Amino acid sequence: MNGLIQGVKGLLSFLSAPLIGALSDVWGRKSFLLLTVFFTCAPIPLMKISPWWYFAVISVSGVFAVTFSVVFAYVADITQEHERSMAYGLVSATFAASLVTSPAIGAYLGRVYGDSLVVVLATAIALLDICFILVAVPESLPEKMRPASWGAPISWEQADPFASLKKVGQDSIVLLICITVFLSYLPEAGQYSSFFLYLRQIMGFSSESVAAFIAVLGILSIIAQTIVLSLLMRSIGNKNTILLGLGFQILQLAWYGFGSEPWMMWAAGAVAAMSSITFPAVSALVSRTADADQQGVVQGMITGIRGLCNGLGPALYGFIFYIFHVELNELPMPESPSGGSVVAQYHLQQNSIIPGPPFLFGACSVLLALLVALFIPEHTNLNVRSSNWKKHCGSHGHPHSPQAPGEAKEPLLQDTNV
Repeated sequence: MNGLIQGVKGLLSFLSAPLIGALSDVWGRKSFLLLTVFFTCAPIPLMKISPWWYFAVISVSGVFAVTFSVVFAYVADITQEHERSMAYGLVSATFAASLVTSPAIGAYLGRVYGDSLVVVLATAIALLDICFILVAVPESLPEKMRPASWGAPISWEQADPFASLKKVGQDSIVLLICITVFLSYLPEAGQYSSFFLYLRQIMGFSSESVAAFIAVLGILSIIAQTIVLSLLMRSIGNKNTILLGLGFQILQLAWYGFGSEPWMMWAAGAVAAMSSITFPAVSALVSRTADADQQGVVQGMITGIRGLCNGLGPALYGFIFYIFHVELNELPMPESPSGGSVVAQYHLQQNSIIPGPPFLFGACSVLLALLVALFIPEHTNLNVRSSNWKKHCGSHGHPHSPQAPGEAKEPLLQDTNV
């Protein structure tokens, strides 16, 4: 059921994220920030009302639950180019901070007061977030860049969810970035869906150990995405930071795949925290590639591809676990006399050479992403970039501007290095 939900949600967000980003370039960020946050949080109260309604709404919410594309476009509006990597790192780090704190708080409150309080509290925080956007968050897109007001006619070309995919194919640099994101985030999405159950069933971690693992990983990720990312971007540049993050991800996945002891998981987790610098660095590179009036479109492309990976990754990992007869079922784990769980020791004996096959497949996928990323140019020709973005996207971002019939076929960027 979870795989089906994530698959539907991922496919819908893949189709809608570029469209939402493009419309935010026309109508402004604040309204779409409000819309995406609302639909992201809307399924929460349904957990206690009706599980089936919860499954249905969380699947359909994928159409609007693409907050990252709007948030990153908002950040691009209010920061200078040299500040964006640090700003994107802060956004990702606060997201990691919420992942560190909320599972522990939810588990504690659920154990002491019951699950109903957790759902009520989560709903209250979501409403508080919506009120905060309404009251405290200003519109970031300047008025002169919003030629269309609410209710202004939008052409089919602007509403076409496949329009941004056509742009990806016509622009060599954006195409390389999108392929890199797909190949690197696919194993990451699959890892998120199964890794903590893998730690319990295969590695014999207790529930407390898994919670501690999440907390340590989150804290290290926050440090990596703020201090380390800022230092790397200044010292080795944007592209090399992406390559370094992908290198850390390959090492982490290979270590997860071959690791057979708990200490190996902890060590690989530290490497995984360093690999979290990749996405903010990619977002900064994409932001530099686009004009100010196209930030929503390009960030939407990246968010859409991540959404597609969120749908495909769990299914891929589950299929590979199934092929290699690694069962990840939530079973009671009796302790053996020598310590550790009987289930974990059995699985380690069965898979003594490669305890985690999907992680090795993931490492191969990220290796391909690294090879693709090598062809991304560090610097683009800004003049050529600007003119071609406006030629190609004139009717998409600004419905009132004229456009010659042949201009839509021009690529977004022209770079002889690629």
